[in-house]
Amino acid sequence: METKFLISLAGMFLVTYVPRFIPAFGLSKVELPDIIKSYLEYIPVAVLSALLFPTILMKGNHLFISYKNIFLIASIPTVLVAYKSRKLFSPVIVGIISYILISLVIN
Repeated sequence: METKFLISLAGMFLVTYVPRFIPAFGLSKVELPDIIKSYLEYIPVAVLSALLFPTILMKGNHLFISYKNIFLIASIPTVLVAYKSRKLFSPVIVGIISYILISLVIN
C-alpha cells in the first residue's frame, strides 16, 4: 500500500476515534449533575433532527412544503410509527416502504 493511503487512514482513524475517546475516558470517572445528564439526553435527537429536517423540508435552497414532496409525505407515517413503537427498526422499514409507495403514486 502507498504511504499516502496509510497516513490518510491513520489520520481518519484519529479524527474519528479521539473525539469519542477523550470524553468517554475523561467523564467515566466523574459523576455529572442531573441537570447536565438531562441535557445530554437530547443530543442524539437534536443531531438527528439537524440532519433530517433540511432533507425533508428543503429542495435546493428553498422550503418545499407540497403534496409533491415525497420525503415530507413519507415522513408522516414514519414519525407516527417512531412515536408509537419507540424502536429504531420499525420506523426505518415504514419510511422505506412509504417512500417507495408514494414515489410510485406521485411519479
